[in-house]
Amino acid sequence: MVHTPRRPRPLSLSRQELALLAITVLWGGTYLVIHLAMRYSGPMFFVGIRFAVAGLIAAIIFRRALRVMTRADLGAGAAIGVMIFFGYGLQTVGLQSISSSTSAFLTALFVPMVPFLQWAVFRKRPHVMAFAGAALAFAGLVLLAGPDAFQLGLGTGEVVTLLSAVAIAGEIVLISLFAAKVNLGRVTVVQLLVCSVLAFVAMPATGEAVPAFSWVWLAAGVGLGLASCIIQLTMNWAQKSVDPTRATIIYTGEPVWAGVIGRIAGDRLPPLALVGAVLIVLSVLVSELRPLGRPASGNPSSAVVLTGDGELPGSGAL
Repeated sequence: MVHTPRRPRPLSLSRQELALLAITVLWGGTYLVIHLAMRYSGPMFFVGIRFAVAGLIAAIIFRRALRVMTRADLGAGAAIGVMIFFGYGLQTVGLQSISSSTSAFLTALFVPMVPFLQWAVFRKRPHVMAFAGAALAFAGLVLLAGPDAFQLGLGTGEVVTLLSAVAIAGEIVLISLFAAKVNLGRVTVVQLLVCSVLAFVAMPATGEAVPAFSWVWLAAGVGLGLASCIIQLTMNWAQKSVDPTRATIIYTGEPVWAGVIGRIAGDRLPPLALVGAVLIVLSVLVSELRPLGRPASGNPSSAVVLTGDGELPGSGAL
């Protein structure tokens, strides 16, 4: 009697995929944590503490790799660290005046942005689905901003959050550019610590002083630094066997979870804003779709795989 192997069920999930689903919940919750921490700390100080903790944890994990540091590692790490600083620094500034749910959906726009930045840097024209995703993202942004968006303009919080999404997209492109040329463990430590130093240096320029001690910002900073490493290690392990496009689709749940957690905490998006949020999530999915049988060249999620030893691309506010 011949036993034929069972085909996996279409809806079945591997343990790696379940792990990615789990970290999207944790990832989505970071927006609310930052939003609450901003009541007790300025944005630059908090980013500095957060990434100092993440950098120290990464230095412990990659301590053996740090014994040999090259100029290429330092240069690539510094460049990526600058992008992380602007990405997460501006995002944290935005969370002072907008809800955690709105921030999460706006930050998710980095995915449709990546193909266009790759077009500018690598001269690779985006796939048609990238244009479709960008169109959906724009429509979602208009609805999320509200009916008076064109008359009054986007608020400061929305604008700086959109700029943070551009910086996060730039981070992914830089990682794609340098990944094959450097040691990703050493680059991880450099980029996290560079981000931390830049945040502390920026405090006088932004008129920000060291806040009074609070267990809230301390616990949030340490917790998010630890969460960044846990999530990144999970991504690094899981994406060895999970298809990049499938992984990116799973990551689409991150702003959804942020919205759910934000609503539980009291965020209330109006109906049109909810429709806009749905369109933004769809834009992320559509921008990753490709016709069957065609490779996803220049796929932003392939760049996400390259961040295995670096900071998270999404925004996720990690």
